[in-house]
Amino acid sequence: MEKNKLIKEFQQVFSIEASEGVHTFFSPGRINLIGEHTDYNGGYVLPCAITYGTYGVVKLREDRRVRVYSKNFADKGIIEFSLDLLEFNAEDNWSNYPKGMIRYVQESQGSLPAGFDMYVSGNLPNGAGLSSSASLEMLTGVILDELFDLKLNRIELVKLGQKVENDFIGVNSGIMDQFAVGMGKVNCGMFLDCQTLEYEYAPLDIDGHKIIIINSNKRRELADSKYNQRRSECEQALELLQRKLDIQSLGDLTEAEFEANSSLIEDDMLKRRAKHAVFENSRTKRALKSLKEGDLGAFGNLMNESHLSMRHDYEITGIEMDTLVEAAWAQAGTVGARMTGGGFGGCALALVDENKVDSFIKAVGEQYKQKIGYEANFYVASIGDGTKQI
Repeated sequence: MEKNKLIKEFQQVFSIEASEGVHTFFSPGRINLIGEHTDYNGGYVLPCAITYGTYGVVKLREDRRVRVYSKNFADKGIIEFSLDLLEFNAEDNWSNYPKGMIRYVQESQGSLPAGFDMYVSGNLPNGAGLSSSASLEMLTGVILDELFDLKLNRIELVKLGQKVENDFIGVNSGIMDQFAVGMGKVNCGMFLDCQTLEYEYAPLDIDGHKIIIINSNKRRELADSKYNQRRSECEQALELLQRKLDIQSLGDLTEAEFEANSSLIEDDMLKRRAKHAVFENSRTKRALKSLKEGDLGAFGNLMNESHLSMRHDYEITGIEMDTLVEAAWAQAGTVGARMTGGGFGGCALALVDENKVDSFIKAVGEQYKQKIGYEANFYVASIGDGTKQI
């Protein structure tokens, strides 16, 4: 998005003529290449930041008011609040994310000296599982860091973003989203241990190929309850294994160790849930190795195996995701494809030969509409940097 256009829109919304002291920022969305439902099972994830995301334009005020406006929620108009009263309010809708971030930054750094006007415009599809909320949280955090020269450690800012999600908004999510958004690096994935926050960048040398994000447009209404249910099922399986094994999480087990001890879990459903967590964690480690070796074929196979595991062992894909992924597998030029995210809707990812992208989108789109009855949306993603001033 063009910087000058953003600044003009900011000036129009807030009736500000001068452009001095106006700052522009960008915060990406994220995709998770592999490592689904491993984060709360003590395992690894492999996300990356994408070049779709959230733009912010800000200008300091002389009082303690904060005024925010989102082009994506234009019907809500300008929402206003004070630096001295930062409570969650359902009527404030999307602005609770920046409000929560401001609150926790002030709690950790002391009271900010002045308020500001902030204009937000994003090109992430809402509800697609690409982390628009984490994008907005990190956008606000980096804006505060730059505007007030706070010199915040980026990982501390990432943790504050998760705190907003958990304590201010009330969503019991892990840290992967804020980490991928805040720490992203162009053309790299991030191999992250969600427990220790130890990480390394994984080279994404996919020359000649494109990552296609496919939004199923299926509403994810059941996702939260089923997500909590899967989490509970894994905890039950872990307790059964801990009767014999000295482990802290399912992520502590190798595939062979799990197979040797799986008889400790008599319930077949619980056994399959645990198997997904253990084997998906192993796949994520192997995915890092295949990327370092430049073996895209092996990486694609791991994506495919991940989807099959989510379908059969974790049971979170559903007809929409299976239709998309099976259609993707059938296309010439597809290296690998899988569902990504919490499940029961949301998005799929495919790694596709760049010369086959147009035919891939046409064929998969047609097959999906024919079977499901409505259209999917396709986004050709590039891997970009984390949140920054532009």
